Amino acid sequence: MNSVYDVQQLLKKYGIFVYLGKREYDIEMMEHELTGLFKHQLLDREIYARARSILKQELIKEQKKNSCL
Repeated sequence: MNSVYDVQQLLKKYGIFVYLGKREYDIEMMEHELTGLFKHQLLDREIYARARSILKQELIKEQKKNSCL
């Protein structure tokens, strides 16, 4: 797993499709859904940690991009 797209594909395996219209919000919602899957023990710790790390990095990039506008 190396990108937000990979995290989206992981969520799709559980029937979770996220599209809110703004990338920053999409990433935040994906993180929320990912945490829910982990809390319900549907994801192991390693996959959860990797996916969450990817989302955190992307969220930071997106927030920096939006703050420069």
